[in-house]
Amino acid sequence: MKSHPAHPATARHPIAVAAERTGLSQDVLRVWERRYGAVQPARDTGGQRLYSSDDIERLTLLHAATRAGRSIGQVARLSTPELIALVDEDIAARAASAVRTSRVPSDAAPIVPASVAAGGAEDTVAAAFALTRAFEGAQLDALLRRTAARQGVSIFLESVAAPLLRHIGDEWHAGRITPAQEHLVSSTVHDIAAEALRAFPARDGAPRVVIATPAGDRHAIGAVLVGAAAAMEGWAVLSLGADLPAADIADAARAAGARLVAISVVLLDRARVLDELRTLRTLLPRDIPIVVGGAGATALATELTAAGIRVEGTLAGLVSELRRVHPPG
Repeated sequence: MKSHPAHPATARHPIAVAAERTGLSQDVLRVWERRYGAVQPARDTGGQRLYSSDDIERLTLLHAATRAGRSIGQVARLSTPELIALVDEDIAARAASAVRTSRVPSDAAPIVPASVAAGGAEDTVAAAFALTRAFEGAQLDALLRRTAARQGVSIFLESVAAPLLRHIGDEWHAGRITPAQEHLVSSTVHDIAAEALRAFPARDGAPRVVIATPAGDRHAIGAVLVGAAAAMEGWAVLSLGADLPAADIADAARAAGARLVAISVVLLDRARVLDELRTLRTLLPRDIPIVVGGAGATALATELTAAGIRVEGTLAGLVSELRRVHPPG
């Protein structure tokens, strides 16, 4: 069996975080460690397990391999590069099987390329889209979780999750995918981002950001991505969910002492969204910035900027605004 030593300098995730990020129970994590040597987590001064990001990536790969039908005893001895190759092979085989059985059109489901294993964002998005078309939910989840573990959640959100959601939205509006396929991707990305948000609890005294979507917009996925990005920047996130009137958002922001309000706009009813956001701006003090992002935001950039509302087209832009309002450190 090959050795897979942990790196104490980078081991910072307790077992509860490892369980949440990998989708494995804490009992399974312990058994895989003791019986199969899957990973060798470090220990803190109290003897509690601490997992590195490499450990979590490896466990995510092992979980994906076992869900494909392999036993943990067969795969635990493999190195991480060997596991990546094996899981990518499984994903490619399942996508190819979907094409052969005509569950998706042959020209609409690209086979997962080997370069996905190297972390290419465009290849990952293409592979995720193929699995979505094939309704391969488990493999889609495994691919996205593995990518998040390897790249880090912040890079994953910006380079994979956001482009994937934009592509899915475009395909849905064009009538080339079904609502069920759109919901499959949204729910999978939502779960990963929500878990990341919970994994970064805010410290005492952290600045607060209120996140919501305006009245009439029921798509909360963009708001969840924003929440995860803000949490990783050390902000305390108050997520109000979707379809909330301006007055309610303003009341919550004032009561929470928010330093910033972030609004996600996906579906665009132009007149209604503009009215809601302009109302929100009038209800909040000018020293509380409002940042609007999402697929529907850029079309309103001129009007929103004139109203004193900032429009950011990317998560990186949002992070820059968070750092401007409250510089790190």
